[in-house]
Amino acid sequence: MSRHPEVLWAQRSDKVYLTIALPDAKDISVKCETGGVFSFSAVGVQGESFDFTLQLYGAIIPEGCKTNVGLRNIICSIQKQEKGWWKRLLKSEEKPAPYLKVDWNKWCDEDDEETNSDLASDDDNIAYGEDDEGSDDEGMLYLPDLEKARGN
Repeated sequence: MSRHPEVLWAQRSDKVYLTIALPDAKDISVKCETGGVFSFSAVGVQGESFDFTLQLYGAIIPEGCKTNVGLRNIICSIQKQEKGWWKRLLKSEEKPAPYLKVDWNKWCDEDDEETNSDLASDDDNIAYGEDDEGSDDEGMLYLPDLEKARGN
């Protein structure tokens, strides 16, 4: 019996991004089909089988699908056949499976797309968010040393 890895998704007008949380995966297989079918399978670090198939909301361009395998996850960039925003990820109107979640770190609203181009069309360097090994004080405010300022 196979299991489902956690899958995070976000979109732009021309692409859908899927981040599959599966550390140290082996035998990874990703298939994109014109009708909007996305299939994934892999073997986990302990030999367990993971796979899923998604019927996406709209048609996609199989040649425009790119995959980057990182240490912690697999990132897939899927090119939409028609530019535009999808109402949801899947064609079905039913509640999506619990392993499918919105990737709020990559999410962009329609009206923010022009100003927020951190994931924009240059997918040659698709390794965004892979290992987040920035400096320890990244995002911290700089506070002056008050002891030195007082002269103590």
